[in-house]
Amino acid sequence: MRDYPIGVFDSGVGGLTVVREIMRQIPNENIVYFGDTARVPYGSKSKETIITFSKQITQFLRSKNVKAIVVACNTASALAVEVLQQENDIPIIGVVKPGAKTAALTTKNHKIGVIATEATVNSNIYDQYLRKMNDKIQVYSKACPLFVPLVEENWLYDSVTVEIAERYLSELMGYGIDTLVLGCTHYPLLWHTLQKVVGEQVQLVNPAFETASTLKQVLESKGLNRLNRKNEHKFYVSDGSEKFKAFANRILPCDVMETSDVNIEQY
Repeated sequence: MRDYPIGVFDSGVGGLTVVREIMRQIPNENIVYFGDTARVPYGSKSKETIITFSKQITQFLRSKNVKAIVVACNTASALAVEVLQQENDIPIIGVVKPGAKTAALTTKNHKIGVIATEATVNSNIYDQYLRKMNDKIQVYSKACPLFVPLVEENWLYDSVTVEIAERYLSELMGYGIDTLVLGCTHYPLLWHTLQKVVGEQVQLVNPAFETASTLKQVLESKGLNRLNRKNEHKFYVSDGSEKFKAFANRILPCDVMETSDVNIEQY
């Protein structure tokens, strides 16, 4: 199984931030990515719907003989990872725990902000993990639903994006946070804009980086790490393959030559 690929999925393009980190940290691994672009965003959907979508995508990825799956979506990580772990015999890794761990180690004043989708915020999953790690931590969460479509439109530095970020983050800044978790995999693509808004005194936490590190450790501990490098990454979406490919080529350290459409409903 060492030579089998890693499965990665997200509601759209945001999960590519996780793919980018995997390519940087464990470059020998091949990746099969699925972006559920036809049904994005996940953040406003019910828990039952998110679990159903996640099961369908997991079945699709397993049909590609993946050796592990990274749920590169905070919403699906918060609501579906435990179910997927119970139903599958390969490692299933979410993005929430690694990000929460880093935030807990980063904060100095124990005041942590979390920005995420509505579903992730309502799940209180970051709050639960952070308080388990340190009961002194105070967590202030804010749903930022407009960030996902702004990223999908590639309006990363637009003045409209800056204005929206200022409106979203002003409340969190009022609490005196010193650490901000980017609790949606789309959000690291807004890193420079968000850092500009909150100022250098606030440390941003990118769960994508920490998730790739966790994946590396899991693969090595189970003897699943690929020893030779011959990359053959594959990308699939549920809609808009050409638009996805253009976006992927802007942020990934490799050329995405082909992206295929998949009828995910059949899985």
